[in-house]
Amino acid sequence: MSESTQSTPADLGLAARLQEKIDARSASVGVIGMGYVGLPLAAAVHRAGFTVVAVDRQPERQDALRTGRSYLGSRFEGVFAELASSPRWSVAAGVEDLASCDIVIICVPTPLGDDRTPDLSHVVEAATMVAEALRPGMLVSLESTTWPGTTRDVVLPALTASGMSVGRDFLLAYSPERENPGDTTWHTSAIPKLVGGIDQASCDAASAFYGSVVEQVVAVSSAEVAEAAKITENVYRCVNIALVNELKVAYERMGIDIWEVLEASATKPFGFEAFWPGPGLGGHCIPVDPFYLSWRARQSGGETRFIELAGEINTAMPEVVARRVAEEIERGGTALSDAGVLVIGVAYKPNVGDTRETPSGPIIDVLQRRGCDVVYHDPFCPQYSSGSGSMASVPLDEETIGRAHAVVIVTNHDCIDWALVGREARLVIDTRNAMEGIPISGKLIKA
Repeated sequence: MSESTQSTPADLGLAARLQEKIDARSASVGVIGMGYVGLPLAAAVHRAGFTVVAVDRQPERQDALRTGRSYLGSRFEGVFAELASSPRWSVAAGVEDLASCDIVIICVPTPLGDDRTPDLSHVVEAATMVAEALRPGMLVSLESTTWPGTTRDVVLPALTASGMSVGRDFLLAYSPERENPGDTTWHTSAIPKLVGGIDQASCDAASAFYGSVVEQVVAVSSAEVAEAAKITENVYRCVNIALVNELKVAYERMGIDIWEVLEASATKPFGFEAFWPGPGLGGHCIPVDPFYLSWRARQSGGETRFIELAGEINTAMPEVVARRVAEEIERGGTALSDAGVLVIGVAYKPNVGDTRETPSGPIIDVLQRRGCDVVYHDPFCPQYSSGSGSMASVPLDEETIGRAHAVVIVTNHDCIDWALVGREARLVIDTRNAMEGIPISGKLIKA
């Protein structure tokens, strides 16, 4: 640990003074980034009794946050309304609003560039904003998923450019988000919170704050450990999903149902955790975060062959699905130029309206390029833009299903009338095992 990040009596004083404000709920908390991570966190902080300042650079979001209109789907309507009506809730109009905060949390996107290298522009922008508002005694916490070392090597220099020093003037920690959009069981406050500080006092202060918001805090020895733990969680899922996706293709050629195989394997009470195949990865985490670690490993002179291979397998899955759809349509005697395809679901996972990195996009694009007339139905996504242009969700009714030469299930939302699909569709390509136990009048293919 460098001299600039070692604990001193002064920084222990910072933590103690902040602890008093946390205990009294007099601390003001700014949250930068009001998406699927920042909004639920801000709501949990508010419910814990703190005053919250919401920060988002999108003007339409700012207006919605002030008026209580949800832009994250119907599930969050009550949350938006609750926050907008509270005297302990405000939406920042500028950097000066952040200057009144005792704690600032950064929850901004960390996408990949076109060459699959980390794009930390949002983190840098947020850190620069915080630096302009930084004042003595402030705790800054980064929650965005990123490569190990980002808090120390990227955020810390941006903050110290203000002329202040970590430990002496402010505190800095990393506490990764662990949100699971659409999950009705694991809410923000119930998910254990990892915390790693730039120094011990920063870790103590961040642990005290998060401990007042969530049920369990797990403190680790450094920000780097917390960053690595978060990215490891997503790598673990990415690699295991790639494994079952590869097995799905292999078992299909043997005439074996991968879903039945996995259910059978899952009966073992130890040594096995079930992961499920699908049409490809989606969302803001699993398709992106493992490549942050790959990049960082290369920078350190190492390599991550499992991650690269898993990425290749998962990235290829939408093409595998689209090819199977085309084969089955032509096998039924219809030219692709004459075929209508109904895609059910453009959200990347069930019961949310988030389309980031959705496998539906490449599936739709491939089928359209091959001449198919593609429409989609998704009650959570009334509008969707793929590489081929903008589309609007169509009704899921007998007429729409009847016109389709193939119905492709990409997202298994709970609210879909699967019995109607089974009854009316002539061909169903099911990538999620959504039709398990549903009577089928036409042909069913698990792809």
